[in-house]
Amino acid sequence: MISSLKSNSILTLALVFSILSCAQNTTEKATPIFKDGEAQIVEAFKDSSKWLRHDLWVETEFDTDGDGEPDRMHVSVTRPEQTETEGLKLPVIYVSSPYFAGVAGDAPGTMWNVKHELGGIGEERFHPEVTRRGQRPIISNSHIRKWVPRGYIVVHSSSPGTGLSDGAPTIGGPNESLAPKTVIDWLCGRATGYTERAGKEKVKASWSTGKVGMTGTSYNGTIPLAAATTGVQGLEAIIPIAPNTSYYHYYRSNGLVRSPGGYLGEDIDVLYDFVHSGAEDKRAYNNKTVRDTEMMNGMDRQTGDYNDFWAGRDYLNQMDNMKAALLMSHGFNDWNVMPEHSYRIYKAAKEKGLPTQIYYHQVGHGGPPPTSMMNRWFTKYLHGIDNGVEKEENKAYIVREYDDRQLPTAYKDYPNPDAEDVTLHPIKSGALELIQPKSLALQSLTDNVEFSGSDLAKSEDSNHRLLYKTITLKEDLHISGVAKARITLASNKPAANLSVWLVSLPWQDGKEFKITDNIITRGWADPKNYKSLTNEEDLVPGNFYTVNFDLQPDDQIIKAGQQIGFMIFSSDKEFTLHPKSGTELTIQLHKTSLILPIVGGSKAFKKATN
Repeated sequence: MISSLKSNSILTLALVFSILSCAQNTTEKATPIFKDGEAQIVEAFKDSSKWLRHDLWVETEFDTDGDGEPDRMHVSVTRPEQTETEGLKLPVIYVSSPYFAGVAGDAPGTMWNVKHELGGIGEERFHPEVTRRGQRPIISNSHIRKWVPRGYIVVHSSSPGTGLSDGAPTIGGPNESLAPKTVIDWLCGRATGYTERAGKEKVKASWSTGKVGMTGTSYNGTIPLAAATTGVQGLEAIIPIAPNTSYYHYYRSNGLVRSPGGYLGEDIDVLYDFVHSGAEDKRAYNNKTVRDTEMMNGMDRQTGDYNDFWAGRDYLNQMDNMKAALLMSHGFNDWNVMPEHSYRIYKAAKEKGLPTQIYYHQVGHGGPPPTSMMNRWFTKYLHGIDNGVEKEENKAYIVREYDDRQLPTAYKDYPNPDAEDVTLHPIKSGALELIQPKSLALQSLTDNVEFSGSDLAKSEDSNHRLLYKTITLKEDLHISGVAKARITLASNKPAANLSVWLVSLPWQDGKEFKITDNIITRGWADPKNYKSLTNEEDLVPGNFYTVNFDLQPDDQIIKAGQQIGFMIFSSDKEFTLHPKSGTELTIQLHKTSLILPIVGGSKAFKKATN
């Protein structure tokens, strides 16, 4: 009997403890989880049906659409339900874009006609209208599935003059920096949000920790940098992917009018039309003040010179206040937003002493770093987890030519610290050598834009280009950094295009070959800007001018069995204006050179070519 009572008492106590334990487990609050320095997917945050989604408008301090009222930015929020039910506060990953509400169609005549002589502008082009799309409260679904389950709130906003945001698109103007700054201010409790576009009911970001990170690709990658240059408090880290960091560098090259790859004839006013999806009743005012006045007066398609208009749209000039940690991402064969855009900002941020890393792959436009890299960056700077990412010895992660993009090779930095400039000289025989020719040597080419750069590189012989080749490499040769061209030329006309391709030969055709099997890097320049980017001078036919300019940054291993080709030509069918054929360029070979950044320097070059 006593034994039975004792047994029952033990069972009763066990049951009580079990119930209490279950009650404790059911009331345990969900929080972010970290492992190996990365935020992990949390079971309680995974169910998208329980995410809270709402939108609002954040009021700025500027009025760019002329209605006399401060512009308000349309913002959408996606957050775990625990930020409401349990009072959980989380950091924010913020993405802003002019594209979320749709873009203009590809109508005939939208691009500038490039078939005219240098110094001209061509006929007036067609201005398309954007039909806005999208339904409240969702602005975009990008990045939500990746980051909300890992313990972040994801916020989107449409940039000024797009979607349901007030204002005017200015394509790199001040409002495109101040708009995301104001959204961040709201996330940190310093600006006012409203439940409706013209409403008076206020809304606060009570669920935000005040720690914000930004990311995005292309224009969406430009905006994080634009926001960071304001020095806004609370923006802790940015991960721009293929960002346009200077609209001059996007639409011009060293004084030359040069289209972004794949968009022949595009200029800044074309992009304005492409993204202008904002309120229809504000478009006429915006068109008149921004596109037809500021842009037409400043963009200068006639000369291609750098001026105040372009300087104000160059984020390198605005980095003094930047404090955010920077993880940059780009592709070396992005011929739309070219790799100089990322390198120039990475270099400047590093010189400022900011935490920096850079990820490069070998293909085209877009392509984020591996999720683990992004995760470690945001985990450190938004959640405050000491994972040591800022102390890592290796700052550059580069995907080798035939490797998976998720498996980059780590290097101490970019350019490779072991790279040294090696000067190579074109020889009249067609060779590219270390020894500079001592005697006067002239060679000429005749411009003909009907031949593409690839046609010219593949041709055994052509009077439309000059091509100088190393001997066949006996060993692999690693190029890392910015190659430079120095070309001394005369033109038979007052203006000429100048194009340079660095190619790997023999040229390989076929789907099984990658772009890295053929093109190493490229560059373009206006010989009329040989003295200055801001003031061109007409060329005097017969006079010689020395033009110095950088080619696009690269990091590529040229395989043994290939030759490096230095190709000089005039008009580039894919990128430059298309003047009538016949311009003749004469090159002084003894005053022309190519500087290649080679890992191991001249010793490595000699070893690969002897």
